[in-house]
Amino acid sequence: MSAHAAPTKRLTLRDLAVKKDSGEPIVMVTAYDFPSAQIVEEAGVDMVLVGDSAAMTVLGYDSTVPVTIDEMLMLTKAVRRGLTKPLLVGDLPFGSYEASDALALATAQRFIKEAGVDLIKIERGGTTVDRARALVNAGIPVVGHVGLTPQTATSLGGYRAQGRTADAALAVIDDALALQDAGVSLLVIEAVPSEVTAALAPLLRIPLIGIGAGSDADGQVLVFHDLLGIYAGGAAKFVKRYADVRGVSVTGVQAYADEVRSGAYPAPEHGYRMPEGEAARLQELLAGR
Repeated sequence: MSAHAAPTKRLTLRDLAVKKDSGEPIVMVTAYDFPSAQIVEEAGVDMVLVGDSAAMTVLGYDSTVPVTIDEMLMLTKAVRRGLTKPLLVGDLPFGSYEASDALALATAQRFIKEAGVDLIKIERGGTTVDRARALVNAGIPVVGHVGLTPQTATSLGGYRAQGRTADAALAVIDDALALQDAGVSLLVIEAVPSEVTAALAPLLRIPLIGIGAGSDADGQVLVFHDLLGIYAGGAAKFVKRYADVRGVSVTGVQAYADEVRSGAYPAPEHGYRMPEGEAARLQELLAGR
């Protein structure tokens, strides 16, 4: 009888709760296609977010606002095909959930049914708390997002840190607590002073994932293209580049272009040969025409 490898166990929300309780940091990263999903899977991350940051890093928009549901679904389905163990979070794009509970539910259901996400993410407090509660009541696990919320960055004064004053920090904390009360499974907090995260973390029963929010969160998330140095755009202050993939890629393509132009590529070892005698026979057939 042939031996079969044991199936890989997919992480669960319970696993994240255990990590939080034990103080083991949660590792989250974005991914936007099948190859990047395979990379982060092999690297052993806990959660993967198909963020609407794909609008800029992959699709070339100047903000996250223009990206559509169908574009996000295409990317999310590709990531799903590359993942086995990490939890997959789908980011609902701007305009796909804010207007009503019914709209939010319809969009979230598409991400679950068509893309196989484990959780969906929505931004802000305010009316988004109502959307979150409706989704949770429908049995859909939700990730909240407070602090800098890129979908509404214009109203926040641009891509800038939030919660710098005590009053502003309290507003961020209130949004986070309201989302927790609505039943979200975890929270992302972005671009706030570390003191805000330190004040919020003890008030939460659910995991808190930081991005540019200091070290007091239960885990961290970064954009794949930022941490690997793929994206040509400027990086936020909180981004640490762990590789220069773009630089290596440019160097590689330049070397390829140079060899094509010089005739060094392709060399004989990069091609195929006909079986012995077939080339001569081909010449005979062509001559007979």
